[in-house]
Amino acid sequence: MSMKNNSEHKQEFLFEKVNYKILLIGIAVIALGFILMSGGGSDDPNVFNEDVFSFRRIRLAPTTVLIGFGITIYAILKNPKKA
Repeated sequence: MSMKNNSEHKQEFLFEKVNYKILLIGIAVIALGFILMSGGGSDDPNVFNEDVFSFRRIRLAPTTVLIGFGITIYAILKNPKKA
């Protein structure tokens, strides 16, 4: 049994550079969705704030998070070698 030289062993990543870029974009979109969901609280527990049911928190933010998950899944499944 012969030992391989360390210079022969090349470090290989699981994904290509393009995959990591798309993955980071997806994570940023997910973070943006959660930022859009935040806020709207009330300082006084006896006062109800209607901002909880705004379009931004009910429709836009969850849709943004789902789009971010879609981008992330695409980044994982994309095979740049198959062109």
